[in-house]
Order: sequence, then structure tokens, then C-alpha cells
Amino acid sequence: MSVVRRALPEDAEEVLRLRQVMIDSLFASDPSIAWHGESLPTLRAELGEAEGDFTAFVVDHPERPGALACLVAGTIDYRIGKASDPQGRVGFVFSVATDPDARRRGYARACMTMLLEWFRERGARRVQLTASPEAEPLYVSLGFRPKPDPLLELAL
Repeated sequence: MSVVRRALPEDAEEVLRLRQVMIDSLFASDPSIAWHGESLPTLRAELGEAEGDFTAFVVDHPERPGALACLVAGTIDYRIGKASDPQGRVGFVFSVATDPDARRRGYARACMTMLLEWFRERGARRVQLTASPEAEPLYVSLGFRPKPDPLLELAL
């Protein structure tokens, strides 16, 4: 198995490519990648921030030098504490993608394991994510449990 590593600023274009793979597989959305150019500078800056609240873990593609096989990205958010979580630090996994020709090799599990450790090291007591039906067995095997979701969203 390839080594999981933290994504670097020079991985930004490949990170966006894999994020697009995830978006295209989950949502009936505009397949345009025009937004990548606008996103790239911010993503590079975030990937270069070693102590920030965002990180991404990747696996290099074993057959395509310079390409990534897998991406897992997440953030830590602060929410006012409560009895079960006085520090109020919550991890959120928002992008998990494996290149179609590199699936079923354990890359997503290996990257998720690293991300979960990163959350633990930063004091997160809970981690949330939204799972596709195909990915749910992986997350359940890592200990995630379904919760009722009263989420509402407003686009500004």
C-alpha cells in the first residue's frame, strides 16, 4: 500500500481534480471545472497552513506519477461547549474521493484513519460527515453511527 501523507500546496490541482470526482459522483450538478481556477489560490494557502483548522490527507497514485489516487479532507469547527463536549471542537469530513481506477485498495480507509487521528490530536470529540450509500459501510466500520439530521441550509 502507498503511504498516506498530508497534502501539500503543490498538490492543490490534484486535490481539486479528486474533489470534482466526488462532486460528479454524488450530485447532478454543473460538470464545469471553471471554478477550479478561482479556488486554487485559497486551497494552496490552506494546504500550506500546518496549524490551521483544515487539512487533507492523500495517497499518491501508484501508476501515474504526479497524480493522486485518494483524497480525504476535513475541518475542525468550534461550537460553544456542552456537558458531553466542553471544548466544543467538532471535526467535519467534507471530501473523500478515490480515483476510479484506484478504488478497492484501502486508500480511503487509510486516509480516513489519518484524518481521525488529526482530529483527536486537536481535541475534537465528535466527527461528522455525510455519506453516500456506497461509502456508508466504510464509515460504519470506522465507528460512525447514523443520526437524525435536522439540517437546514441557506445559500447567501
